[in-house]
Amino acid sequence: MRILFLDLDTLRPDHLGCYGYERNTSPNIDEICNKGIRFDNYYCSDAPCLPSRAALMSGRYGIHTGVVGHGGTAADMRLQGYKRRFRDLMGFESLPSFIKQQGLRTVSISPFAERHSAWWFYSGFNEMYNTGKRGDEIASDITPTALKWIKDNAKNDNWYLHLNYWDAHTPYRVPDEYGNPFEQEPIPSWINEEVFAKHLKKIGPHSVHEINMYNNKTNPEFPRQPGELLDINDVKKMMDGYDCGISYMDKNIGYVFNALEEEGVLEDTMIIISADHGENMGELGIYGEHGTADYATCRIPMIISGPNFKKGMVDKGLHYNLDFAPTVADLFNKEPAPSWDGQSYAPTLMDGKDCGRDFLVLSQCAHVCQRSLRFKNWLYMRTYHDGYHMFENEMLFNLDKDTHEQYNIATENKDICMEAVYHMNNWHDDMMNSMDCEIDPLWTVMKEGGPFHARGALKNYCPHLEKTGRSYAINLLKERHPEEFK
Repeated sequence: MRILFLDLDTLRPDHLGCYGYERNTSPNIDEICNKGIRFDNYYCSDAPCLPSRAALMSGRYGIHTGVVGHGGTAADMRLQGYKRRFRDLMGFESLPSFIKQQGLRTVSISPFAERHSAWWFYSGFNEMYNTGKRGDEIASDITPTALKWIKDNAKNDNWYLHLNYWDAHTPYRVPDEYGNPFEQEPIPSWINEEVFAKHLKKIGPHSVHEINMYNNKTNPEFPRQPGELLDINDVKKMMDGYDCGISYMDKNIGYVFNALEEEGVLEDTMIIISADHGENMGELGIYGEHGTADYATCRIPMIISGPNFKKGMVDKGLHYNLDFAPTVADLFNKEPAPSWDGQSYAPTLMDGKDCGRDFLVLSQCAHVCQRSLRFKNWLYMRTYHDGYHMFENEMLFNLDKDTHEQYNIATENKDICMEAVYHMNNWHDDMMNSMDCEIDPLWTVMKEGGPFHARGALKNYCPHLEKTGRSYAINLLKERHPEEFK
């Protein structure tokens, strides 16, 4: 078996043509999608980058691995203690470790381990190619390594190639000479003057007045990345920068597909196209960030094609990224690893059967501390630390009517909120009862001073609020986060 896993950082599915996007951002990805299965409700269990890939590679929820944040205790895998063997769990139960045990040569072309000091990421790989810029790469930094590896190895049987691109991640850094294919194309119609007027009043990192997290500074090296959005034209510049990143990445992915075709192996290669998380582009008033446990951040693309799989199919079931590991095991007719939390959807790939879950619990503890429940047509969000966004403790969105999360309807739908809390509490009980440790890492983050990207930032943020005419918000933040002003 030959497997190519395209791990495309910060790629939200609804900016791909095959998911219905009006702009032509992804012709090469779309072509593979037409030959395979598109999953419409696929989510990272734990966002953003580090927690998401920890879940994918370990097959476990962040509450079990301990990795739910970007700094502090919750950025490292929890120690196994006396039950640790000669090798730890990642040494023989990680996704790459499992694949290697099936006789495949496992290869990763990615800077991810160095970017986050996540050295467990290498577990199970025979070959690791660090492209050297800690996630600041553009596709042309990565593709030559991939093409060389394909030329030297593609005709061999039994390999798994994990290939990681970063172009959709801020700052938008596609070379100037690529131009802007979307210069004459409008932005999605849901962001209109009325919606944007509300966003102008919002506070919090990556709101329109602080695209650079806590200020509006720009870097001349990245002209596609604005520091502040003052009108719809600025929103278009932001959106164009993101879409150009996707387009540039897709062009390079096309080179990879062409190389596989030249080697005569494209048609019999299993191809997986996915992401670690999505990206807010106006949802919750946030632009160019993946800092919440919401639909825009946690929903990710998943496209799978292969010689024995269903073709041209759309799956609507609810799935996690950590479900991929047991799915692979199922395809090899093997039992899943004992530690894995996921459930296989291999019957969907082979026979088109519905393997979706009843609900999903989603986590974010790097920018805010939130847990959310995705069920039926609802997204219920519970906030423990708002990351200075002034979110309500409870938020509820009807995704059938409000995909872009503009209207919190929790107050008028208490029955739906109560149902969500019931499922979340049962899930939490199951998680805590199925591990040796009695500590929920969300509360570790809270007790260590809050989410990494918000910790201690208020004193520097307040002068920017004054400069941008929002000094009223300082007292509101003092009321909600008094410990930051001591």
